[in-house]
Amino acid sequence: MARNPPVALTIAGSDSGGGAGIQADLKAFAANGAFGTTVVTAVTAQSTAAVLGVQVLDADFVELQLRAVLEDLPVAAVKTGMLGSSAVVAAVTRWAAAGRLPRLVVDPVLHASTGRPLLDEGAVAAYRDLLPHALVVTPNMQEAATLTGAPVTDVAGMARAGQALAESGAGVVVVKGGHLEGPAVDVVVADGVVRELRRDRVATRNDHGTGCSLSAALTARLAAGAAPLDALEAAKSYVTTAIAGAAGWRLGAGHGPLDHFGWGAGVAG
Repeated sequence: MARNPPVALTIAGSDSGGGAGIQADLKAFAANGAFGTTVVTAVTAQSTAAVLGVQVLDADFVELQLRAVLEDLPVAAVKTGMLGSSAVVAAVTRWAAAGRLPRLVVDPVLHASTGRPLLDEGAVAAYRDLLPHALVVTPNMQEAATLTGAPVTDVAGMARAGQALAESGAGVVVVKGGHLEGPAVDVVVADGVVRELRRDRVATRNDHGTGCSLSAALTARLAAGAAPLDALEAAKSYVTTAIAGAAGWRLGAGHGPLDHFGWGAGVAG
């Protein structure tokens, strides 16, 4: 009998341009060996260049989707992306607190790449209630600053923010430094130890969905049973290769998508 693939779940918004959100998550799940399932929290009118509009789903319907997936399929790891409202964040927190969201990865999507807020005013406080239930939290620098209330502008600030978020109860914190100059540096805080995860930076505008893809690849590896730090190393290598593979693409007028399936460069194992 064939062995079933590990099942991963993304709780996130839809990106009509296909580069980020649940679309990127499903691609990264598949490329990293997991069967992907979805709970849609919001629908965006979005391209590589702009977010034209957002329609947030009602929290009750989000929970109905959670019930449908989790009562039928053996979900082994879960990630969150854009949750859309403080009510949806609170609903996800209830399911996590009840032990229904295994190996939870929280990618706290608070802003669009343009800086536009994607959540209502109560969402930051709601996220602070969710973080203690996460195995891994993956904010970028702006999100880490918003969650901690302190500026994050360099690697030292990333480390301070990571430690503060770890003290909130999150298992492993990854503060992503994609907007820094020089090598691509993420700061990882695990078990009180601060590490730097470095890769050579790829010169390209095609980086739309990088954060979604990293957290999704990480979730897929966790679903397959990898330890968090091993899963993170593999996910970082995968995303670096996916960025390099799409570096020469010209899809869209803005920041283009990644090469999730290794069409240009082959995927990292």
